[in-house]
Amino acid sequence: MIWFWIGFTTLIVLFLALDLGVFHRNAHVVSMKEALSWSGVWIATSLLFSVFIYFAYDNHWLGIGLASGENPRPQLDGSKAITLYLTGYVVEWALSVDNIFVIALIFGYFKIPAIYQHRVLFWGIIGAIVMRGIFIAVGTAVIEQLNWIIYVFGAFLIFTAYKMLTAKGDPDPSKSTVIRLVHKYLPVTTDFDGQKFIKRNVILNGVPKPWALTPLAVALIVVEATDVIFAVDSIPAIFGITTDPLLIFTSNIFAVLGLRSMYFALAGLLDKFHLLKVALALILGLVGVKMLSHHFLEKIPFFEKNLSFITLAMILMLLAGGVILSLVFPKAAKPNELNEVT
Repeated sequence: MIWFWIGFTTLIVLFLALDLGVFHRNAHVVSMKEALSWSGVWIATSLLFSVFIYFAYDNHWLGIGLASGENPRPQLDGSKAITLYLTGYVVEWALSVDNIFVIALIFGYFKIPAIYQHRVLFWGIIGAIVMRGIFIAVGTAVIEQLNWIIYVFGAFLIFTAYKMLTAKGDPDPSKSTVIRLVHKYLPVTTDFDGQKFIKRNVILNGVPKPWALTPLAVALIVVEATDVIFAVDSIPAIFGITTDPLLIFTSNIFAVLGLRSMYFALAGLLDKFHLLKVALALILGLVGVKMLSHHFLEKIPFFEKNLSFITLAMILMLLAGGVILSLVFPKAAKPNELNEVT
């Protein structure tokens, strides 16, 4: 298995190096066409990797999919493994939509020029990969030692779904604790210095400073902090799909890698899909219920054989329903928006 992790890590590093060092070496405004093209590339790459998942688990390459350890996981074949991988990928991809909405608010609050947004997101993605890797490793270790914790995760997801459904208004970045702490303990300038995160030799309130964080750096810190919050929801959700660390990590990483291009493709369209948040809340609730009832459901022959396929189908139906209903029942314009039109 160690060779798989070495190979997969090398692959991700290669993807990121090509992204920043070749395709996005020079800062530029990402067009809708470019964003859609890259979204297609990342989705195709994720689906192509699912083919590897199928054959690796079906043939147990490098011991992949075999039960092991003091608290062994069920042995997985290719068919079940690819279903779990795709389910995890779709769940993480869907939850990224809510993350995109918050990132758009952060960029708007700091007035980040479109030409530099990709750079912030790139480094934000690297941080997200590292943090999620840590979260997944810790979660896997905890579940293997404390089986009952899966019920705590399930209850937490249902509570999160309830909060999403009852939340009023949009989050306000100006009230962020992270921003207040950054301004309190670090030198911060409101001036941009190209695409740099640190500006040298600045004067703040009449006092010369050797360096100060630019708005790009503060935005990056807030984006990273936001991803930690979202990971608290998304990581338990993926454990509700499978406890196999390989499937959890790979589906998570491919969903995160496609986040940047998806942001540029969807950021301006989020208001048109206003019911997606309801769909996401229902997905979290569905996974939470599954976690609370999985021992009971797995005793029923039909669900024992088809639970992973049923879960994937229901998640896809909820997502499709959120999109379709958003288009059929568009969001009512606010009074000030109506005045602008008239």
